[in-house]
Amino acid sequence: MKQPIPETGLAAQMQRGNLFSDKCPSREVLKHVTSRWGVLVLLALLNGEQQRFSALKRKILGVSEKMLAQTLQQLESDGFVARTVFPVVPPHVEYALTTSGVLIARQVVGLADWIEENIDQVIQAQEQYQAQQIAGPQHWQS
Repeated sequence: MKQPIPETGLAAQMQRGNLFSDKCPSREVLKHVTSRWGVLVLLALLNGEQQRFSALKRKILGVSEKMLAQTLQQLESDGFVARTVFPVVPPHVEYALTTSGVLIARQVVGLADWIEENIDQVIQAQEQYQAQQIAGPQHWQS
């Protein structure tokens, strides 16, 4: 029978890393996956089809070519996106999620769904916060 991993101590740290540490390599992966463009690229590729750069750019409104290229490179370096280059002129490149990419994208779907389902509540909280800021600084801001 497999023994559960202890939640504290060195064994747990060796198994999972420590996201709260500024030296934890998981932080970079977390940053790539949860960035605005990272989330949108993962969601855009989740349909399972290979997509060209231009198709992704059209799908993800507002992303610059530079940011899309950088995001794709980061997700490729993390093993979440596969880049296929076809030997034709002009160059033809397509992107798709790897098996790991599909798994992480499925996790991101939950976050995106929650935001979409609760956007009215979030907007209301933002408006209340802004109204409080206009009324005067809070005690924690002094």
